[in-house]
Amino acid sequence: MQLVQFLQVLLLAAGCVFFAIGTLGLFRFSETLTRIHALTKVDNLGLGFIVLALLLGVASLAVAMKVILIWVVALAASATSAHLIARAVRSQDRAGTRGSERND
Repeated sequence: MQLVQFLQVLLLAAGCVFFAIGTLGLFRFSETLTRIHALTKVDNLGLGFIVLALLLGVASLAVAMKVILIWVVALAASATSAHLIARAVRSQDRAGTRGSERND
């Protein structure tokens, strides 16, 4: 196994581990804000490792730029969705209801 392939496998494995940790945080934490924080931070790091692994095997600069662009768009979407969810939770807190604590 060549050094580049070994680094790719190592980076892909690290990315998958971070995705698994983010998913575990999503299931284990009790409040919405801590769940979103754990999920967005760790998943962005996992995606970064996967992007680095992919960049080691690209054939051209154009393909590398496309992969980086996908990563940047995913980061922006993750931050935006986390902000919108946090805003909705905060507005529910002000209204006196809480999504996970309601008894419907």
